[in-house]
Amino acid sequence: MSLKALIFDCDGVLVDTERDGHRVAFNRAFADFGLRIDWTVPLYGRLLKQVAGGKERLHQYFDEVGWPADAELDRSAYVERLHRYKSLIFHELVRNGVLEPRPGVSRLMDEAHAEGVRIGVCTTARESSALAVLDLFGAERRDRVEHLLAGDIVARKKPDPAVYLLAAERFALDPAECMVIEDSHIGLTAALGAGMNCIVTTSAYTADANGITGITVDTAE
Repeated sequence: MSLKALIFDCDGVLVDTERDGHRVAFNRAFADFGLRIDWTVPLYGRLLKQVAGGKERLHQYFDEVGWPADAELDRSAYVERLHRYKSLIFHELVRNGVLEPRPGVSRLMDEAHAEGVRIGVCTTARESSALAVLDLFGAERRDRVEHLLAGDIVARKKPDPAVYLLAAERFALDPAECMVIEDSHIGLTAALGAGMNCIVTTSAYTADANGITGITVDTAE
């Protein structure tokens, strides 16, 4: 089958956001919530490998170390408040120019568009955070993204293939007509589980990952 849609993961693929973006935003949110927590670079890397999604990482972490006292009545609501606040800090970091597009992504988007290949984004991040990242590519490229599937749009996040199966449905395409670009084993598993082809381009946190089989993208502009 011919390639008809190119689907990007967001964090680590479009922009290397995790270490100097999301991790920093989490730590600032912890401080503003009065929590004495510091997600170091290695600790955050471990959490990334264990579970997809920021809210899910918070649950994982608090389950390990203990929950804040004011979270005990409704843990899900507490995580929602904390994560929403963290997302606002992340948006501020993006606006302040802390992050920039990964080399080669803009060119790849332009070449795909020129060949009539449709473009999508599938991410566990909040839709607002994904839109902030897409804004870094300019309005024209952002508007070429036909489908943005983000956050809790599916009940089961990567490595479950649900989000990619939904993408195929939204595009009205056979999964085999879609190519996914991911940076992690979790994302690769989700894409392959949906019956899609997958290219892996490793990011700062996944460069030394074991068990990723795929093609590394040439990032030269």
